[in-house]
This record gives sequence, structure tokens and C-alpha cells, in this order.
Amino acid sequence: MTAIFLIVVLSLLGAMIVSLSTGQQVGQVRDLLGTRALLAARAGVEWGVYRAMQSGSCAASTTLPALSGSASGFAVVVGCSAFGPYDEAASMVTVYQITSTASIGTPGALDRAERQLQALVSVP
Repeated sequence: MTAIFLIVVLSLLGAMIVSLSTGQQVGQVRDLLGTRALLAARAGVEWGVYRAMQSGSCAASTTLPALSGSASGFAVVVGCSAFGPYDEAASMVTVYQITSTASIGTPGALDRAERQLQALVSVP
């Protein structure tokens, strides 16, 4: 009777350890995907700032080409709105609001991650 009790208790303990380990691994994967999504969104903001500063204008919404490295697989959509020009200390300045959204996976799935960043840039 004692042996059966010990076997049941040890089995329950083993099942609990496996459950905790699986939950921890899922949490680590989600954390990693969230960090990668943040970096991909940051790449989109930097790309939008570069385009606004180079051309002095911006497209309403564009999708970045395929990224490589840790950002590969992410869909990055960059939106841009221009405000102005405003008179700042005897020079005309245009303000651009750049929004970058990076996502991967399907909504509701465990492998889903999405991050959005915004930046304001003033260009003379």
C-alpha cells in the first residue's frame, strides 16, 4: 500500500515538473519573439526616418522588404504622416510622424508577436 502511494505521489510530482517546464519554455519563446518584434519595428522606424530625411516626403503606408538576421520572418508595415511646414526660427520645418508595426505568427497562436513604435522627426 505504501509503495502504491509513493508511486502515485512521485508520478504527480513528475507531471507537475513537466507542466512547469513547458510553461517556462513557452514564456521564454514569447519573450524572445517579443524582443525580435521590437527590433524589427525599430528597423522600420529607422527606415522611415531615413526616407523622410532623404526625400523630404513620405508614403502613407509601405511594407518593408524581407528582413534578414533576427528580424527575418517579420512583416513590417511603416506608416508616415507629414505635418507642416512650420516656421521655426526663420526656417521652415516639416514634422513627420512615423509608425512602424512588426508582426509574426497568426492571431491567437502561441507564436504570435506584434510590436508598434512611433517616432516624430522634424526635417528642415
